[in-house]
Amino acid sequence: MSTKRSRDFSDLTAIGVDIGKDVFHLVGFDASGTLALRMKIKRLDLFQLFEKLPRCIVGMEACLSAHFVSRTLRGLGFEPRIIPAIYVKPFNKGQKNDYNDAEAIAETALRPNLRTVSEKTQDQLDLQALHRVRSRLVSRRTGTINQIRAFLIEQGITIRKGLRAVQNSLLAILDQRRDEISPRMRDLILDLQADWKYLDERIESVSAEIEEVSRQEADCRNLMTVPGIGPIISTAVVAAIGKGEAFEKDRDLAAWVGLIPRQYSTGGRTTLGRISKRGSRYLRMLFVQAAKIILMRPHNWPKLSFGTWLVEADQRMHRNKLAVALANKRARIAWSVLRYERAFDAHRNTVAEAP
Repeated sequence: MSTKRSRDFSDLTAIGVDIGKDVFHLVGFDASGTLALRMKIKRLDLFQLFEKLPRCIVGMEACLSAHFVSRTLRGLGFEPRIIPAIYVKPFNKGQKNDYNDAEAIAETALRPNLRTVSEKTQDQLDLQALHRVRSRLVSRRTGTINQIRAFLIEQGITIRKGLRAVQNSLLAILDQRRDEISPRMRDLILDLQADWKYLDERIESVSAEIEEVSRQEADCRNLMTVPGIGPIISTAVVAAIGKGEAFEKDRDLAAWVGLIPRQYSTGGRTTLGRISKRGSRYLRMLFVQAAKIILMRPHNWPKLSFGTWLVEADQRMHRNKLAVALANKRARIAWSVLRYERAFDAHRNTVAEAP
C-alpha cells in the first residue's frame, strides 16, 4: 500500500474509486479541487483504509461489486455514488490507465445534476442473479436445439420451426429414418436431447423459485395486476429498479429501458428515429415479448383499461411498432405502480398473465 497514507486527508471532499478484481485505485480532491489523494490498495484493505478517511462523496463506476462496495461505504458514513460509465467517459484525460479513470470518476461524482445508479439491496442482487441464471439456461437450451436441427439438416432432414415441433417429432424421425442416419450421429443427437431435458428441468426449477419470490413480494404482486405482467417480468423489474426512486417520472423508465424513439434535433428541428435500445436489453426484451402476446389476442383487448387506445393504435401502426408502443405504455404503468405502491386499477378483467 502507498506510503501516502500517513498524510493528512482531513480536507477531502470527493474520492473516485476505480474498482478492480483485486486492486482498487483511489484519487481524491480537496475543497479547492486540488488532487489530495492518489493511492492503490488491495480489495481486502478497503474497510480498514476508509475507516481512517474523512466522510465525503465517494464515486465509482457501475460494475461488478459496485453495489457491495457502496453498501460497505454507506455503513461507514460516506456518501457513495454509483455512476454509469457513459457519464464518466467525458472526464477522462490523457491515456487510459487506472489512476486517470479514478480521477475522472471523482470529477464526475462532483457534478450537481449527476444521475446515479440506485444502490441495490442484497435481495435485489439475489433476484437479479436468478434471472441471469435463467437467461443463460434458456440460451443454452436454444443453442442445443439449434445444433440438433443443424445435424438433421446435414442428413437432409428438416423440421418445421418451433421448440414443440422438434420435441414432438425427434424420436419419430430417428426411428423412421434409421437407414439415413448413422449410429454415431443418432447417439450424438440422443445425447443432445438428454442435455435438452436437463436444461428444461433446471429452467423449470429456477422459474419456480422466481414465481415463489413474486408471490411473497408486495411490489411484485402489485406489478402482476398490470395486464401482461407475470412473475418473470415483475421480479425482473423489481430486481432492476427497486421502487423506481432513480426515475423522476414514468417516461424516464421507458427511456432507460430503450423503448422511446432515438432523437436527433438541431436548429429547432426535431427528428425522431427508431427506438434507442439503450439501457436494459433484458427488460426491453421481456416487455416487447409480453406486448406481442397481448397483440395475438385481439378478442381480449376490450377487457383492458387501455383497450380503446390499443384498437385505435392498431389501425394506424405496423404491428411491430404497435408492440413497442404497448411495451412502452406498460413500462410506464409499471413505474407508477412501484412508485405509488398500489395495484393497477384496470376496472375490467385483465388478460392472462404473460410468461
